[in-house]
Amino acid sequence: MGFRSALIRPFAKSIAWSIDRWSADAVACQEKIFQNLTTRAAGTAFGRDCDFARIRTYDDFKKAVPIRDYEDLKHYVERIKNGEKDVLWPGKPAYFAKTSGTTSGVKYIPMSKESTPLHFGTARNASFNYFARTGNGRWLDGKMIFLSGSPELEEVGGIPTGRLSGISNHLVPGWLRTNQLPSWKTNCIEDWEEKLERIVDETVNADMRLISGIPPWVQMYYERLLERTGKSNVKEIFPNYSLFVYGGVNFEPYRAKLEALVGGPVDSVETYPASEGFIAFQDEFQKSEIRNPKSEVNHGLLLNADAGMFFEFVPAGEIFNENPTRIWLKDVEIGVNYALVLNTNAGLWGYNIGDTVQFVSKDPYRIIVTGRVKHFISAFGEHVIGKEVEEALLPIANAAGVRIVEFTVAPQVNPPEGGLPYHEWFIEFDNPPADLAAFAADVDLRMRTQNIYYDDLIAGNILRPLKIRAMRRDAFREYMKSQGKLGGQNKVPRLSNDRKIAEALIAFKFA
Repeated sequence: MGFRSALIRPFAKSIAWSIDRWSADAVACQEKIFQNLTTRAAGTAFGRDCDFARIRTYDDFKKAVPIRDYEDLKHYVERIKNGEKDVLWPGKPAYFAKTSGTTSGVKYIPMSKESTPLHFGTARNASFNYFARTGNGRWLDGKMIFLSGSPELEEVGGIPTGRLSGISNHLVPGWLRTNQLPSWKTNCIEDWEEKLERIVDETVNADMRLISGIPPWVQMYYERLLERTGKSNVKEIFPNYSLFVYGGVNFEPYRAKLEALVGGPVDSVETYPASEGFIAFQDEFQKSEIRNPKSEVNHGLLLNADAGMFFEFVPAGEIFNENPTRIWLKDVEIGVNYALVLNTNAGLWGYNIGDTVQFVSKDPYRIIVTGRVKHFISAFGEHVIGKEVEEALLPIANAAGVRIVEFTVAPQVNPPEGGLPYHEWFIEFDNPPADLAAFAADVDLRMRTQNIYYDDLIAGNILRPLKIRAMRRDAFREYMKSQGKLGGQNKVPRLSNDRKIAEALIAFKFA
């Protein structure tokens, strides 16, 4: 153990102890946060509009504060941008996290002086908790890379504004900056491909021990490293590489390919960060070398119940109803698909962030991300969600020794070749199955066992079994580049209820 890891080890153990303490009493934590939030915000413009001073219970709150999306919140944000204070939260935001909305254009998510430290603090705690639980702190004694957006910020209404990953660069403490790569100058490069080349320049000869980023873009980094060096795997370049930290997408579709590039499994920590707050993180660990790749057990991520956010949950099928069922943590049930609603110490109230989750444990409260409320297929009433397509495809691929690079699914309502409609799966294979038709049939059968509505449609000859379009190499990267979404925090949606992505991808399929 090196000097830095030995110095940090007692602090890491203290963090692990703290996580155990609050996670064992998560409902009480949430109740305390609820009272604090409504009391602190009573004097804000929003608090006065919703009469927070009269709120005593969660039922009072639900009557006063409807569920909203960014469009419903936008006029308050505009007031902040125009220089007004005490609008959504006392004072002015410390930052605006700038995100791309599908219906609202650019969104400006407020981050307060209370909420901002919790973003980096939770990421730190997740990594230190891993150290305390596993004893592996070697990654602290070498270089670390965080593949992120540019840290350059603009001023919007006098408030520093940028991508969350870029803002996070401003929160890194001095003791860690000496270990951090890439350099500030390289991180400020906007063009992803140029930035990637400079990152390889700076890291190829470094003692890299921790790598962090969204899996598809980390894959590009690995591939460029191997192209540059001629090595057969990343472990030959970075023999001390021991920890991969990721978030933003499910790792499983990328696991086989990334492990092949690395030269074997590497311990990992999964996180669930969002511009609106750091939602959850992995708190249980199994050594990578004894992980069972065929296991379908998902232990989930620990809900961040003591971090300034009061969580609400709405059955996903009701989220767009006028009066949906709303519950808080004490009333959730395992296995129910919920839309996640946030109330935060940055001034988000009844805010539907667009994600759906399921609880896999209530002791402690752990969740899995099941998809997006607007990313589903229900062209025929089947309501297929992201979790189902991933859990249909990946076990079949693992059993066949097939590696998936990327995929997405869309309905084909009016097949140009005629006949019954179907679900069209666009898949880029690293090594395609020997018999694509048999592979598709196996995936379809697994889909039918997971979703009874889909099964009924197949059995009733409303739909025919799914079809797989094998995409050419780098098809999804070329598509993302064509959309101006290469790199950063951008992700390919797993499924959609229309043909917009599908029609754009047709240009990248095999002839």
